[in-house]
Amino acid sequence: MNIKDFESALKSLEEIVAQLEGGDLTLDRALELFEEGVKISRFCNSKLEEAQRKVEMLTRTAGGNLVETPFQAPEGDEGGAP
Repeated sequence: MNIKDFESALKSLEEIVAQLEGGDLTLDRALELFEEGVKISRFCNSKLEEAQRKVEMLTRTAGGNLVETPFQAPEGDEGGAP
């Protein structure tokens, strides 16, 4: 899997789904595509979660109030999939 961004990952995932829905694959090829699709799906999910955190993060103040603050990624965090 050589996916670099969310958009290309989503396109690859859509292509895999179309191939699997076509039903003209051997069992081995279908399993290969399924495994690749799961990996791409995890990558996409990771990117979506990262984007959500970047949009806003709620933090609790000493008084117990919730305050919206911009998300700051930890140093060295590239946000890639495991």
